[in-house]
Amino acid sequence: MPKSKNVAAGVEVTPRKAFASALDWPGWSRAGKTPEDAVAALAAYVDRYAAVAKRAKLDFPFDTAVQVDVVEEGEGNATTAFGAPDVRFAADGRRTTAKDGEQLAAIVDAAWTIFDRVVAGAPAELRKGPRGGGRDRDKIVEHVVGADGGYARVLGLNGNEVDPRDRAAVADLRKRMLDAIRGPSDGSPIAGKKWPPRYAARRVAWHALDHAWEIEDRSDPER
Repeated sequence: MPKSKNVAAGVEVTPRKAFASALDWPGWSRAGKTPEDAVAALAAYVDRYAAVAKRAKLDFPFDTAVQVDVVEEGEGNATTAFGAPDVRFAADGRRTTAKDGEQLAAIVDAAWTIFDRVVAGAPAELRKGPRGGGRDRDKIVEHVVGADGGYARVLGLNGNEVDPRDRAAVADLRKRMLDAIRGPSDGSPIAGKKWPPRYAARRVAWHALDHAWEIEDRSDPER
């Protein structure tokens, strides 16, 4: 089957930072100083994201010849400028069938699996950033699990603080979040909060993958 060259994306923009997000592939979101930089970064991560789709057992029709079609643009906010994709595009309000929900949940689950595997193979102390900053491995794990607890509350779930070393508790939190995301929806926010399923999947998967890729990059002296 020939590879598709075009992926639909939404771009959110602030004076400090922009994010480009593939609207049908949760977690495939990258940032840049300008919208053009963000779109270029999104395309550059096609191979890394392909591993997520493969883990989710989904056909991923893009390769390095991918072209990003910006079909929606939105004004970003303080969260965007800080470093997280926070705009809900019109496409995020589309209804989700049971099949759609299963695909969204499969991608989020794949993102967590990849994060866990990267963590398992990473050194405890990671290479510092250009200014000597950056969390080490275990602190990143604490941050991601803690953020998931916050995301769970946005999904209307009990997001009590979970010890990242308690595998059973982490697995339970993730299962409850996946169940909330996979349920068929008319596109309304889950539990009457603020995140519809498509955006919830994008935000949760992005956060796990962003830190998985950070750990990979900071574990590899060649990057």
